[in-house]
Parts: sequence; structure tokens; C-alpha cells
Amino acid sequence: LGPDSLAAGALGGNLYFGPMMLGLGLMLASSPMIASELGRNRFSIREVRRTVRQGLWMSVFASLPIWLFLWHGGAVLAWIGQEPHLSALAGDYLRTMLWATLPFYGYVVLRNFISALERPGWALAIVCMAVCFNAFANWCLMFGNLGFPRMELVGAGIATSLSSTLMFGGLALVVIFERRFRRYRIFGRFWRADWPRFVQLFKLGAPIAGILIFEVSIFNAATLLMGLIGSVSLAAHAIAIQIASVSFMVPMGIGQAVTVRVGRAFGARDAEAVARAGWAAFAIGVSFMALMALVMLTLPRLLISAFIDVGNPANAAVVTTAVTFLWLAALFQIVDGAQAVASGMLRGLHDTAWPMVLAAIGYWGIGLPLGYFLAFPMGLNGVGIWLGLFFGLASVAILLMARWMRRGKIPG
Repeated sequence: LGPDSLAAGALGGNLYFGPMMLGLGLMLASSPMIASELGRNRFSIREVRRTVRQGLWMSVFASLPIWLFLWHGGAVLAWIGQEPHLSALAGDYLRTMLWATLPFYGYVVLRNFISALERPGWALAIVCMAVCFNAFANWCLMFGNLGFPRMELVGAGIATSLSSTLMFGGLALVVIFERRFRRYRIFGRFWRADWPRFVQLFKLGAPIAGILIFEVSIFNAATLLMGLIGSVSLAAHAIAIQIASVSFMVPMGIGQAVTVRVGRAFGARDAEAVARAGWAAFAIGVSFMALMALVMLTLPRLLISAFIDVGNPANAAVVTTAVTFLWLAALFQIVDGAQAVASGMLRGLHDTAWPMVLAAIGYWGIGLPLGYFLAFPMGLNGVGIWLGLFFGLASVAILLMARWMRRGKIPG
């Protein structure tokens, strides 16, 4: 792909990511609700079915405004000052990729359902197949292989939408035909509304969406601020943040798992099991991130070499800056893992409103202003922005863990 396509893909991807995360937060509400229902009564088929069905309804309602927004994504990018040519390319890309949202959200709801029943292996297998299919579809549609027309970014959007549809369709078939899931009859009388349960899901999910938006937006803001410093800092930041994002996937997964474990114990009103599940997950998540921090501190150039030729003298400035940023990334690995797991622990208690407020305070009240102050008035440049990220994440982790420690006072 040429530089215009790459730039348009980056613009479209950034515009797509925010609304997608907003809807994802609403879908994640089904996980603690299903878990607590199973904790109250492991055979509560009707209550679980109500939640899953309304979670699927929620996926439709969340997708509609996102589709409308992304359909006009090219116009939005042009309106905020992006080049008209790049905006048009990004708009075409978004109009094919927007169709991925509904099946992806449906997949998330069904994944939450089978994970609450402690059978997440099906979801993993289907994701692995979808990743392989997506790579093959991209190869065919983006570059015009096997007789397909060369569609570049539009082909990538089609491949993403087809992959998401495959994920939902595959998991739906599992839910319909697998013995343990079949008895819930998730898709039976699917058209029947259940507004009380729908409202419950929305009330629980809206703050989760808020937390995700606050977290994602501070990293987006950090990237924009880094661009004001210079291209070297921006390139180094992109490398370091990609490496940090890979390690973050593990505590994020642990956070989703602990939501189920805490949720089931919470539904059973077993305070000891709640504490045991939460602290065990916290210890695992923090320990893993401490190990990742050690790797970043000791092998920074090896990690960076996956993204750029570290032996090329022309890249020396980027490599040196990226090494510095990776050391700072190592500093915030532990607190990043802690806040991700702590958020999942509190979700299991159906506690999402206050964590959203605490996330806003930590990310936008502390992290971003401090990062800006250290980067520009104090002259620390990119180092200042990364220190701001560290203190923002540390603040959120401390506030969420303080909330967890007071869980006996959380209404539920």
C-alpha cells in the first residue's frame, strides 16, 4: 500500500476505535450480570437467557448510531481539518468496516455467556480461525490475489466485516447446538422485548463504556501531544506503546475472567469467595506485568527491533528515544495491570459508576494535565508525557483498589 492509503487507514482506524469502544463497554455489562445470576442459582436458565437476549438487543441498539456516525466518517475527518483526499479514502474504508460492529458486539455477548459458564475455549478457537480467515481475506481483497479485484483499504474493511460475521456465526452455532448451552434456548422467541432487563444492562454498561473511553482517550491525547514535539518522538512513542499494548492483553484478559469469578461469588453472597477470587487475580496480573517490566528494562533494543532496523544509523535517534520510553513503559506496567484487574474485580460486584468517576479523575484530572505540564512548561518533552501516563495509571489503580478494599460498603 502507498503512503496515502496507510495514512487514510490510520485516520479511519482512529475514528472507528472510539465509537467501537463505547459500544463494547455496553456489551461487557452482560458478563457480571450472567455470573451473579449463576452464583445465585446455578440452574437459573430463565434469568441468564433474559440477560443474554437483551445483551444481543443492546448490540443492535448500540450499532445503529455508530453506523450512522461512521457512514459519514469521511465528512467528519474533512470537517476537523484533514486533507480532503485522505478523508475520502478513509471514508470509503469506514463504510465497509462499520458493518463489523454488530456481529462483533453479538460475539462479545455470546462470549460473555459461555465464559460465565466456564467454557471459554470455544471463543478462543473461533477467534483463532477468524484471525486466519482475516489474514487470508486481506491478502485476497487488499492486493487482488486469486482473481479478486485489488481494493486496498476497502478490501481491508470488507475482510474485517466478514471476519466479525464469521466470529458471531460460529459462536452462535456453538450456543445453539452444544449440549451445555443448548438448554438455555438463547435465540428462542428472540423478538420478545424485556425492557426492565435491557435498562439494567444499560445502567451497568454505560459507566463501563465511560471507563474505556477515558482510558483510550488519554492515550490518544498523548499521541497527539507527542506529535507536537516532533516526528522522532512520535515514531518512538508509537513503537513503545505497541509493545506495552501487547503485554496489557494478559491483565485485560485476567480482568474479564475475574469479573466472572467475583460475579458468581457475589451472586452467591459468599464474601470469602469474593475476596479470594479478587486477590488471586490481582496477584497474577501484577506478577505478570512485573515480569514484563523486567523484560522491557533488560531487552529494550530486542523488542524495538521487531518494529524498526536498530542497526541502521538513520534510525539511531528513534531507537534511542524508544529505549527511554520503554524504560518508562516498564515503570507503568505494574500499575497498568493493577488498574485493569481491579476494574474487573469491581465489575464483578456490579460496581461501575464510581469506578468511572475515579477513572476520569486519574486519567484526565491527574495524568493528562501533569503530562502536559512536564512535557512543555517543564521541558521534559516525551519523557514528561510518559511520566504523566504513569501517574495517571497509578492514580486510577490506587483509587480502584481503595474502592475494592471498601467493598463491604458497596451497595449490591
